[in-house]
Amino acid sequence: MKRHLISAADLTRDDAVLILDTAEELARIADRPIKKLPTLRGRTVVNLFFEDSTRTRISFEAAAKRLSADVINFSAKGSSVSKGESLKDTALTLEAMGADAVVIRHHDSGAPHRLATSGWIGGSVVNAGDGTHEHPTQALLDAFTMRRHLTSGTGQDLAGRRITIVGDILHSRVARSNVHLLSTLGAEVTLVAPPTLVPFAVESWPCEVSYDLDAVIGKSDAVMMLRVQRERMNAAFFPTEREYARRYGLDGDRMARMPEHAIVMHPGPMNRGMEITAEVADSPRCTAVEQVANGVSIRMAVLYLLLGGNEPAVATTRTATEESK
Repeated sequence: MKRHLISAADLTRDDAVLILDTAEELARIADRPIKKLPTLRGRTVVNLFFEDSTRTRISFEAAAKRLSADVINFSAKGSSVSKGESLKDTALTLEAMGADAVVIRHHDSGAPHRLATSGWIGGSVVNAGDGTHEHPTQALLDAFTMRRHLTSGTGQDLAGRRITIVGDILHSRVARSNVHLLSTLGAEVTLVAPPTLVPFAVESWPCEVSYDLDAVIGKSDAVMMLRVQRERMNAAFFPTEREYARRYGLDGDRMARMPEHAIVMHPGPMNRGMEITAEVADSPRCTAVEQVANGVSIRMAVLYLLLGGNEPAVATTRTATEESK
């Protein structure tokens, strides 16, 4: 593991499998009466969020606390940032407070990279989503969920699995991180979207592109539906919501054409009735709620490996679990 986690593209196959295997070990804590390990006792993790978030912020907070770290939640709203304070001055303040890790979500692409390479802060930096760039821990938790459903588990990658990602690819940091990570793990990724919602230079990405969901859904091991991000749109990218749902939405009929073992995924939040119907969202094949639970395990693994050292991580984690009994 490197010192920071900024992009899913920075992870090798061995890095990714190590994180997934460590998360699998740490997930066992969720079944225990006391869901805590002493691994990061005395360490300070700062959640530095310049954008609204529910799942990601709470997930990182829960992960750090389960590892016994001290957690500071920083929200741009109501802070000196709203008075014009720069990212640099905010970072220097956190450094002065002794932050060992900073988990940052920012509306500008590249902000986590800037924080990690500027020398403003001495701790590890974890990208919790930057603009339309990347969201690496979301891709990791998605891969973790897929591996649990589609492979025999620990030590495995996703070689040969066919993953279809559908929706607003243009504005999606989740799609970008998933394409990088899933291809690293050996999966075959296909993006499906209206031509207006496909990014420029997508041909350089390690994936295929299709404009016809019905043509690929029958051979997909997992179908990931993305939210249409209206808040990032400044133009009309498709005629109407009804037209979008008809061509690119996942309903019961389309789900029935998926292979029996295939799963439906969604990073949340959902626009029910648009990219996914209530029937599909509430079906046993939809892993959206499971993904949230898996997110805590993955973020525990990331913080553990960045701050706790990566020598025999799984064995060390098992020892710590036994000691806490």
